Amino acid sequence: MTNANIAVVGLAVMGSNLARNLASREGNTVAVYNRTTAKTDDLLAAHPEAGFVKAATMQELADSLQTPRTAIIMVKAGKATDAVIDELVSVFEPGDIIVDGGNALFTDTIRREAAVRETGIHFVGCGISGGEEGALNGPSLMPGGTAESYATLGPILRSIAAVAEGEPCVTHIGTDGAGHFVKMVHNGIEYADMQLIAEAYDLIRRGTGKSPAEIADVFDEWNQGELESYLIEITAEVLRQVDADTGKPLVDVILDAAGAKGTGAWTVQTALDLGVPVSGIAEAVFARSLSSKLAQREAASDLPGPAEAWKVDDADAFIEDVRQALFASKVVAYSQGFDEIVAAAEEHGWQIEKGEVARIWRAGCIIRARFLNDITEAYATTPELPALILAPYFRDIMAATQQAWRRVVVAAAQAGIPAPAFSSSLSYYDGLRADRLPAALVQGQRDFFGAHTYRRIDREGTFHTQWSGDRTEIEATDTH
Repeated sequence: MTNANIAVVGLAVMGSNLARNLASREGNTVAVYNRTTAKTDDLLAAHPEAGFVKAATMQELADSLQTPRTAIIMVKAGKATDAVIDELVSVFEPGDIIVDGGNALFTDTIRREAAVRETGIHFVGCGISGGEEGALNGPSLMPGGTAESYATLGPILRSIAAVAEGEPCVTHIGTDGAGHFVKMVHNGIEYADMQLIAEAYDLIRRGTGKSPAEIADVFDEWNQGELESYLIEITAEVLRQVDADTGKPLVDVILDAAGAKGTGAWTVQTALDLGVPVSGIAEAVFARSLSSKLAQREAASDLPGPAEAWKVDDADAFIEDVRQALFASKVVAYSQGFDEIVAAAEEHGWQIEKGEVARIWRAGCIIRARFLNDITEAYATTPELPALILAPYFRDIMAATQQAWRRVVVAAAQAGIPAPAFSSSLSYYDGLRADRLPAALVQGQRDFFGAHTYRRIDREGTFHTQWSGDRTEIEATDTH
């Protein structure tokens, strides 16, 4: 019978939770399908209140849906997604909608959307942030695709999205791969945010000798102010956790080798292609890579470091410096992320509203934070900001925090404690504000060995100098 208005394909934890979220909202009847039927049966048995419509085949799924049919795919990114798309295309009709809710690479989404469009079916790449809890209780949603598909899909997504200040955390990001692109950048910012928090913890612990539980109290206090965020909140909980087997702080028995699923690396790789510096995000990705080189780190453990042990004289003052450095570095991470979104929008012809992106990240998602309200306001006031960091609110933060930020970076370097995200964020800030960078010398070097040419500050055109031996000919050739 045709009685479901939405389907979920793929019933692992994220898919099951999303299906339950959909079913709990008034007006939704949810059809569910999984390649392994036993998983479908388990979900129906565990949640009879959801009123799920079971589909044992893709054809049954299609037959159970009202038109235009809408199905959300929640399977592993890659070949599995392509296989499910092909199956749905074979049973769907023009005007129907296929949504990929996985963490797909945005270029794959562009390719898939173009191929599916040829059949008359709409394809939507939709970023979903919030993890398992968000999928169940309200995620932040970043759909791409056509405006026509969003007319049907939008009300369904609004019904399940997280809510911030009375507004659902979902908006139509843009065409084809725009939704998955913005989700990718979201994850890149998440990498930077997590690394910065980890560096703050490490510096406080090494510099003050405080225990993880005592540092948890510090993070709790920070979470009452301008640093309030989901990641700060859960950091305090992680630091308080005690290992049941050893009685030690759990953070001390977890192997210090961080995993990654690829979206952070995609953010950095794409930024390189676009020519956008995202150094804070990149250092966070590289820090995870370095942490996983356990054999190499062990072999290098006896390399020389500072001669003297380090401990700060005034613990409270140092902790406040770290707080300010963390805030400033977080601003840089978000500013770099939005720079990448702007560059990609220009490259791909996406009409992305930056303030709307910040607005839908205010709840449900992993990087939700109090200062996203300030980002939303900054772009509402000046939609064409050259960089987020230049908005008056964030300019004031830089002015208020930079001396503490510098002290923390200096202290880390002198103590031999790695703080790559703090350091690179400060270097980016100083590079951005510099009136002149040493890139002029780099251009001279490039022209010397490769005749790559250069531009001048005093006249238009592109120039090449005739270099001879160890001296420079006076003449330059205008090749413009």
